[in-house]
Amino acid sequence: MLEASFTAVLKTVLIILLVYFGLKILFRYFGPMLLRYFMKRMGRKFEKQFNQQFGGYQQPDGNRKDKVTIDKKPKSRRSSNKKVGEYIDYEEID
Repeated sequence: MLEASFTAVLKTVLIILLVYFGLKILFRYFGPMLLRYFMKRMGRKFEKQFNQQFGGYQQPDGNRKDKVTIDKKPKSRRSSNKKVGEYIDYEEID
């Protein structure tokens, strides 16, 4: 029957702890860069999908800085009906 010595168990535990804390430190410093990389990648993927679906967004010409157009929605002259409906009083029954 095989028995593990105390030093072998201690070595195994120390290696596991060293790997754990090493990865923890690496992710603390390189995690934000890794996350930023994946976010840019997903952004490009979503932009590509949007451009395929809707034909993309076209930048306006930079030469037309002096020309301003404002389109306004015409005001509607609706008269509001003050009589909304019939109000009913309810009484509680014991």
